[in-house]
Amino acid sequence: MDLSITKTDLTEIKDFRTLFLHESNFQFICNKCHDYGWADTYLFMINAAKIGFGSVWGTDKREDRDTIFEFFVIKPFRKFSDLIFPRFCSLTNAIMIEAQSNDLLLSEMMLGYSKNILPEAILFEDSFETNIRIPGVIFRKRQDDDEMGEDDSDYVLEKDSQVVASGGLMLNYNIPYADIYMQVKEPFRKQGLGSLIVQELKNEAYLMKRVPAARCNINNHISKRTLLKAGFKICGYRLKGNIKDTREL
Repeated sequence: MDLSITKTDLTEIKDFRTLFLHESNFQFICNKCHDYGWADTYLFMINAAKIGFGSVWGTDKREDRDTIFEFFVIKPFRKFSDLIFPRFCSLTNAIMIEAQSNDLLLSEMMLGYSKNILPEAILFEDSFETNIRIPGVIFRKRQDDDEMGEDDSDYVLEKDSQVVASGGLMLNYNIPYADIYMQVKEPFRKQGLGSLIVQELKNEAYLMKRVPAARCNINNHISKRTLLKAGFKICGYRLKGNIKDTREL
């Protein structure tokens, strides 16, 4: 069997990435890396047949290429993953793997070929509709005369003519997902405002014909509770691990 791994451009693996995203059916956090030129891509071939791809980027510095974050092999050749992956690691000189736990193939490779695996973020998907209401609080689009400081969020919660929370939707992830973010001003926390604005941002996402998604730091227990209360559920974790030395394999 003749295995080859060659560096290529995004157009060469475009169809494979479509298959990967379709099979995964989740918001892929690192999707934007390709759009912004932060990643290098590699084509996998066996006996001259194109069978998959992998991608690397810089986990701390974007100009580096030290971390594998994509690994996809089409199903008829997936049984060769344990042959392809270590060769891919060696060729790229990658020292780390970043994976979403709901990316089953790369997670499997991470468990087999890396160590010191730690969760960095919790990933959420929409689960149920909520009907949170807080008397006197209005959800609306940001206006030019709102006092926002350096906050450029598109939506706000208003109470007593004052902006008490803000948030928005990031649309630079894979279609059809929209990533929700929000913040509540310090004096107004622990009043349910975070879950309220998340609920309303979910509705805005659907009106845009997008599917709402979210994430938070693994240790951000307040954000976790806020998202769960607003109808999200945990769908995975963002993981990072160090690739094992060849002597450890």
